[in-house]
Amino acid sequence: MTEPAALVFEERRFSPPQLDALADGLAATLTKRGVAPGQRVAVMASNRPEFVAVLLAIWRVGATAVLISPAWKRDEVDHALAITGPAHAVGDHPVLGGLMPMLHLDEPILPGEPTSGSPRPGADAVLVFSSGTTGLPKAVRHTHAALDEAVGHWRAALQLTRRDAIQVATPPSHILGLLNILTALRIGARMRLHPRFDIDRMLQTIEEDRITVEMAVAPIALAIASHPRLETYDLSSLRFIMWGATPVSPSVAETVTRRTGIGWVPAYGTTELPVIACNPLQGARLDSVGRPVPGVDLRVVSLATGQPVGPGEVGEIQARSMSLMAGYLPAEATPEAIRDGWYRTGDVGWLDGGGWLRITDRLKEMIKVRGFQVAPAEIETVLHGHPAVKDCAVFGVPDGINGEAIVAAVAACAPVDPSDLTARVDEKLASYKHLSRIVFVDDIPRLPSGKVLRRVLKESYGCTSDS
Repeated sequence: MTEPAALVFEERRFSPPQLDALADGLAATLTKRGVAPGQRVAVMASNRPEFVAVLLAIWRVGATAVLISPAWKRDEVDHALAITGPAHAVGDHPVLGGLMPMLHLDEPILPGEPTSGSPRPGADAVLVFSSGTTGLPKAVRHTHAALDEAVGHWRAALQLTRRDAIQVATPPSHILGLLNILTALRIGARMRLHPRFDIDRMLQTIEEDRITVEMAVAPIALAIASHPRLETYDLSSLRFIMWGATPVSPSVAETVTRRTGIGWVPAYGTTELPVIACNPLQGARLDSVGRPVPGVDLRVVSLATGQPVGPGEVGEIQARSMSLMAGYLPAEATPEAIRDGWYRTGDVGWLDGGGWLRITDRLKEMIKVRGFQVAPAEIETVLHGHPAVKDCAVFGVPDGINGEAIVAAVAACAPVDPSDLTARVDEKLASYKHLSRIVFVDDIPRLPSGKVLRRVLKESYGCTSDS
């Protein structure tokens, strides 16, 4: 009897023993190339079985994986290598191979002897990179113990079991993609990897593979909601769709549910602390990212004083947990992020009396208008409610004595007069949240996680006239 596949990629299928054998072969190859315990190994690869296997192999030889985004260009990769100092490299991208000697994942892998022993819990397992929305990315150090905690939190929050089938289209170098891969391996769930995100392939896979849990970030959610033939796919195997990385756009989520009958489970985590809060599977709410998961302590502190505030009061969200990162590289960035054991998320939000968390914006992205703090996400929610708005992002630009003026970049799916959008915001929000300008763009620049690259928009439109 054929053993069921643990991992499927295009036409290739791997049972657990086959995946183990591939990892053992790669571990032997790494050892022959001089990889030693405690060293760092740069990995720059697309979603593929060899990525999963080489991650296991690196851990089996006692080394640490430095996960580099396959979307990065030479200067970005050069920065990543400079702050992490890996001694070896593995991957399938010529950018990394051009900067240091690299074991290519397309090379034949000879069988290796099965490895024994477990990594030291306190040793670094992976270095992943913060999003860099406001500057150069920092490397985030996660130990084996912290990753194990995060996987346990994710498994419990989403009630995942070996009967589930999960597909992963998000980059494996991103914390959500990594978390989903590691959780599927831990629980023995079926896992389908995709080399890149393709909405038609994703929907077809749900139908053909009977995927039970879909993990979505904003670009995926937008693609599902706007798909012209969404109703033609059989998505009945899905238990729910998880929305992570950015706050939910209710109009997008409601469109998908109306067209498919599938509900959403919003959740919240960061690169530094992967699972912070999650909605219950029954009774999930689109206006909240849920309650803190067991094992995570959460508080909101005043933006002015840093002291904890009560229910309903807006402030910075802070958390602590055994799943928290060990620190950043460069190390001098760590004390600013972790104080007295509390991780400063940089997200602004509030807890209600029932412990439900709502995120209103990023602390560093708040727009300061005449002394008022304006959350871009609040205006974006209003704009998303207009049928002609496919996607949007709001940002601030210098405005002399007033501090900043508010600009909206809009990707439209139908003709719309800017004055209609401005009037919509004026009707629903306070006068100091008035849009000074609207610029129309083909697409909103986003990271693979779905986070808006406001820095790019500011550089492009901050000092130019409307067009």
